[in-house]
Amino acid sequence: MATSSLHQSFHHHRFTTTSPDSIFFKPTKSFKLFSYVSPPSSLTTTSASGVAPATAGAAAAATPFDVLASHLSSSDYRQADEETRRLLIALAGEAAQKRGYVFFSEVQFIRAADLREIDLLWRMHSGGRFGYGVQRRLWEKSDRDFTRFFIRVGWMKRLDTEVEQYGYRSFPGEFLWELKEHTPEGHLPLTNALRGTQLLRSILTHPAFEDSEAAEGEEHSEQGGGTGTEEEEKKKPKLEGARRSLKPDYSF
Repeated sequence: MATSSLHQSFHHHRFTTTSPDSIFFKPTKSFKLFSYVSPPSSLTTTSASGVAPATAGAAAAATPFDVLASHLSSSDYRQADEETRRLLIALAGEAAQKRGYVFFSEVQFIRAADLREIDLLWRMHSGGRFGYGVQRRLWEKSDRDFTRFFIRVGWMKRLDTEVEQYGYRSFPGEFLWELKEHTPEGHLPLTNALRGTQLLRSILTHPAFEDSEAAEGEEHSEQGGGTGTEEEEKKKPKLEGARRSLKPDYSF
């Protein structure tokens, strides 16, 4: 079966958007935000049954997710975040690959099995604290309020003001690239929301995570995460006065 070529390189770019419907890489001359690893030479295609076609030798064992798995297994979450972004473009289809960014409406074309694989790798190599499935659960617990969700996963920070206000973290320096005790649950992977949240909403509402939502919630409860205890309620971010300070300068 033919494979889709992914010989694309993204160097010295900043992730941003021009509309609520799209995300893309914008060149910047000021400084280098991230350095992409060499992408896999091709994205292995699969049959309708989800089984990859047999090939000879070592190539038979290779998968499109090997680079991501390698970064995550070595706890290189920064590179894993960039590789996840590259994978979304690759998996969204030929148009997204040629364009170099994903329209929110193209998320539906990503196979559920592929999104689950990405999510599984993130959860497996973070003790269940990172991944889209984790973010979906926290988004639901935030009543699908993105402002509350952004604060909860640490994408926004409390400002040093008398009135309780929050601002977006700047990419990449203010994000947490190590898994420590104080690292917020669901902090990674990142999804750009410079001019809107439609892309993130499309990912979090993808059918890939609908069946696993209940199981994820049960797993979190068994691990001591709670399901609405008094202690958890106290930890929820207070948003009184926060909305007035928000500006659409989400730059990661």
